Amino acid sequence: MKSKIKKFINSKLFIFIITALVFSTIGVSAATYFESNLVTYDNTESGLQSTNVQGAIDELYNACKTPSIPAGEYILENIPIITVGEGLYEDEYQGGRYIFKGGNPNNYITFNNEEAGWRIISIEPDKTLKIMKINNINTSINLAWDDTNSNNWRRPATLNTYLNGTYYNSLSSEAQRQIVAKDWSIGRVTEDNNNLAAQINNENSAKWNGKVALATVSEYIRANSDTNNCGTYELTNINSFCTNTGWMDDHNYWWTLTPSGAFYNAFYIYASKGEIYISSTQTTNRAVRPVIYISSKVQIIGGTGTSQDPYTIE
Repeated sequence: MKSKIKKFINSKLFIFIITALVFSTIGVSAATYFESNLVTYDNTESGLQSTNVQGAIDELYNACKTPSIPAGEYILENIPIITVGEGLYEDEYQGGRYIFKGGNPNNYITFNNEEAGWRIISIEPDKTLKIMKINNINTSINLAWDDTNSNNWRRPATLNTYLNGTYYNSLSSEAQRQIVAKDWSIGRVTEDNNNLAAQINNENSAKWNGKVALATVSEYIRANSDTNNCGTYELTNINSFCTNTGWMDDHNYWWTLTPSGAFYNAFYIYASKGEIYISSTQTTNRAVRPVIYISSKVQIIGGTGTSQDPYTIE
């Protein structure tokens, strides 16, 4: 849409129409000099379909009335879907969903006035964007998943209360407006499994609706482009090179949203090794990297997704 308008403004037709408007402003009828429906022109320069002035005006007017392109659709229209390497993939475990894979794909986005401070996990089927904060919310604070040693996120867990209270309230009013509440997968998962599909089913067995949470264990695994060697829990933990092909590994200890089969443990990512471990939810030396959903009504207005040129939302 924007490229069409820009191309039109740079065309001779734009000058032609402006001239007609000037005539009208000074009280001279443009029709005295030309009838817009009868004047034809070469439309290859303007980027429009019509070959007469009035048709071009109508076409541009209708184009300007087109609703904003949802953020997810913008990305899908501007970058290719791939099957090898770093970039955007179809999620083989959920139809209509697209995920970023690889060591450093172009999935950076500016949110809450944090320049390139977040990365896109996925484009959801409803075209919302699921994004994850790159760094710990506060390097001086490492919070327990739950102070009472429970791994029931809905209880609510300590992190649930903090993220949807103190942290959410610290965001700008504009950022809060852009966030939508969604259903999050909080089902318990058995550790050391080698069946990602089964693990995802376990995660999806319980849901919680809210605005701020964390990435799941399966999302950490699915962000890795080397599915043959790093595509399951077990493979990720036995192959140290998996840290090179998954962008979520930031060489830090950080909590995931996923509880384990035991009622007092939750999964976290192990610093430097990128392995998936479990620990008591009362443990405090874990970073917290918030995850939110951006409304599909929010429009991306620029950027290519690199850290130097992140996607920018309106």
